[in-house]
Parts: sequence; C-alpha cells; structure tokens
Amino acid sequence: MFRRVSLVFVVYIIIGLVVAWEKHYITVNLLKGLLSALLAILLWWLPLLGVNLHIH
Repeated sequence: MFRRVSLVFVVYIIIGLVVAWEKHYITVNLLKGLLSALLAILLWWLPLLGVNLHIH
C-alpha cells in the first residue's frame, strides 16, 4: 500500500529547497503566507468566529 520514499528522493527535494531559497524563490513572506493559509484551512472555524490567523 504505502511506498517507501527513497533517500535519493529526499536528498533531491532538500537540495531543491536550498537552491530555491538561495535564488529567492522561497522567501520568509511566502512561508508566512503558506503558514497562514494552512492554519486557516485546518482551523477553519476560527476565522468564522472573527479570529485573525495571519502570521505577521
């Protein structure tokens, strides 16, 4: 059922993340936006109650 993730694939992804960070494709603002969106998705009922989930 579950396929094991190979070490080569994990290293490939880590190198890709480092290169993207170094070339400024991934920024702190992007990470904050993704975290805010993830929190809003997982805790969807809080924004309905007026809670601000934006990470500043």
